[in-house]
Amino acid sequence: MDAYVPPRVRQALEYLRTHNMATVPVGRHEIDGDRLVALVQEYTTRPVSECAWEAHRRYIDVQLVVAGSERMGHGARASLALVQPYDAERDVALFEPGAAFVTIGPGSYAIFGPEDVHAPGGAVDEPAPVRKVVVKASIETV
Repeated sequence: MDAYVPPRVRQALEYLRTHNMATVPVGRHEIDGDRLVALVQEYTTRPVSECAWEAHRRYIDVQLVVAGSERMGHGARASLALVQPYDAERDVALFEPGAAFVTIGPGSYAIFGPEDVHAPGGAVDEPAPVRKVVVKASIETV
């Protein structure tokens, strides 16, 4: 993998590559303490108008769709208006919706850093079930 990929993100991608994410139980799985954590999720997507546009400061999100598809909003933190200030305990700030979206299908992933705002969980057409893994990689140790 290229040297410009932060080590923790490299470790997250390696974890996703070497584990069968279809069989890992739903829930939180520590890979390297709080520095690298996999959150295995199953849920039904919702209309994109109902998705929260969020950004984090302490973690990079590596989001892998395992089954189903979802539409994710994305944008630069500097270009979207803040609607809820940063909550350090939850590591999240909320923003006004953007206009850019990408559809992520099974086996595809998106990486969102602290400068990125993202809106996960959007329905592609109609709400549908999704299995997804979000690996949270601490920026303090990347």
